[in-house]
Amino acid sequence: MNISQIAKSISPSPTRRLFDLAAQYDDTIDFTLGDPDVKTPIRIREAACKAIMDGKTRYSANAGLIELRRAISKTVEKRNGVYYSPESEIIVTVGAMEALYVTLLCLLDQGDEVIILEPYWINYRQMVNMCGGVPVIVDKFIEGKGFTVDPNAIEAAVTPKTKAIMLNSPNNPSGYVYDKCFMERIADIAKKYDITVITDEVYRSLVYDDLEYSSILDFEGMKERTVLIYSFSKEFSMTGWRIGYAAAPAELVSCMTRLQENIVACAPLASQHALVDVLNDPEFDSKEIISKFASRRDCIVNAVKDIPQLKMDIPVGTFYAFIDVSKTGLDANEFAYGLLESKHVAVVPGSAYGECCKNYVRIAFTLEESKIIKGFERIKEYVESLQK
Repeated sequence: MNISQIAKSISPSPTRRLFDLAAQYDDTIDFTLGDPDVKTPIRIREAACKAIMDGKTRYSANAGLIELRRAISKTVEKRNGVYYSPESEIIVTVGAMEALYVTLLCLLDQGDEVIILEPYWINYRQMVNMCGGVPVIVDKFIEGKGFTVDPNAIEAAVTPKTKAIMLNSPNNPSGYVYDKCFMERIADIAKKYDITVITDEVYRSLVYDDLEYSSILDFEGMKERTVLIYSFSKEFSMTGWRIGYAAAPAELVSCMTRLQENIVACAPLASQHALVDVLNDPEFDSKEIISKFASRRDCIVNAVKDIPQLKMDIPVGTFYAFIDVSKTGLDANEFAYGLLESKHVAVVPGSAYGECCKNYVRIAFTLEESKIIKGFERIKEYVESLQK
């Protein structure tokens, strides 16, 4: 059987590789996947069960239940201050991943370029390749501003083939949130060169310390050239429900809907029905979930302080800690594989997220605090063993 070159070019992510390797040990503490152990709120679970028992198990419209799209429209308008027509500018998808993929399929012709900022979620690069596009990685940072990519470097990367800029804030893996000045500069670049911005805001609900969040949609003239990608996986701990959406100009959503018809037909019906009620309830929120992750973050901050060889900027969003391990004398790959083999603790080497991250490991604080504490006790033992 002849396998396509595109299929051959896609390799398993280091995240999944470490996750699979970790399964060989009975006592592994696994910090690899962004898959929270927090249960989906009971109200959502009960709504899904009721929908199933009521026989609401058939197809919806390809773009999703209109009731859900209306609820999403209200949510986006409240959160982003931008109105999207539920009939023509919103599509419900099988998670944010499918939303991203069909967006790229609709935007890219062979050889078109997509600007991706380091550090980046590995799937961005692979999806662009799968769609016949060319990922253009920008890795020049503003000195003293952590992982803030220099907007001048982004503009310098624009060519006549540039079709889109990919943004992810809060950022996976760094936990960094881009500020208003940065977003305004990206908006200026997008308008100047007529480039589409794909804004992946799936971690927007997980922002800590009352930090002010800025979206590319905050700026005039950006709705018509932006694709908003969102998922309920993080906000309501619904990773396995596979439910997300995209909000975008009608022309693009129409194209995405046609593709969705030929890929998955529609998002899972139980997942769609489960969300209609809670999104329409102004009293329902995810504050309890956010509080748990904030407490876990603080637990990791304290644990890292106790290991002098590790360095970390406090994450202000997501449920990831991005830790510099260079003072251990190992690079991220050596550290991650050595830690797993020696102490049965699984972390992700930063090389998965770009060249700038080869000295970092990502830790997902998606486990209860007792496991986080135990995991860092083992990490401390491993680091100390390297110094002998």
